[in-house]
Amino acid sequence: MRVEVLLFATLKDAAGQNRLSVTLPDGATVGDVKRAVTALYPVIEAHIEAAIAAVNQEYAFASDAVHDGDEVAFFPPVSGGEGGYPEILRLADEPFSADELIAAITIPATGAVCVFSGMVRGETARAGEQVQTEHLEYEAYEPMALTKMRQVAAEIRERWPLVQGIAIVQRVGRLEVGQNTILIACSSGHRDQGCFEAARYGIDRLKEIVPVWKKEVRPDGAAWVEGAYHPTPQDRR
Repeated sequence: MRVEVLLFATLKDAAGQNRLSVTLPDGATVGDVKRAVTALYPVIEAHIEAAIAAVNQEYAFASDAVHDGDEVAFFPPVSGGEGGYPEILRLADEPFSADELIAAITIPATGAVCVFSGMVRGETARAGEQVQTEHLEYEAYEPMALTKMRQVAAEIRERWPLVQGIAIVQRVGRLEVGQNTILIACSSGHRDQGCFEAARYGIDRLKEIVPVWKKEVRPDGAAWVEGAYHPTPQDRR
């Protein structure tokens, strides 16, 4: 059988490409795919061993079976609403307006909106020194990222059923210092109906399961910034 393999961030850089096909025997697993890719590109071994896997845009694990025609993705740890309430879930390659997004998730019964907005830092305190950043480059595994954004929104609704509108918008591409990288906003009838907690949960959860990474470009070079969270079977939907 033949499967399509997608590589992102550090794995893409190491292999020098982001897509390839591998042929495997029937009954192969995700672990077998990983070994096949490593055999083709030995330089990728250190990166792929720590990589997260997805099959057909859902998290997968080494023992999971793969089938002919499957799409298997490897990437580093990440860096429609119910009940008629509005939801905006998207990846944006251009700047967006926070005011427009807030307006889009409010209804006549809305009395509170909590917004988290991430920004590109020009300076970061790291290991006792100030590290300078010239710009960031964001990359996403787009179909899966949108699927997992929908999962984050669904989890918010399960935990805070009084939340009304939800907006999750992640920038991709090159972003300069001071530009907005992400916006998560949650609306509710009153401020004590979960909008604060939901927005905080949204950004924390996005950084766990939504496959988006950033490359930090500094005066002395560039490096992908990877997270530490590895999804578990409970993160699948």
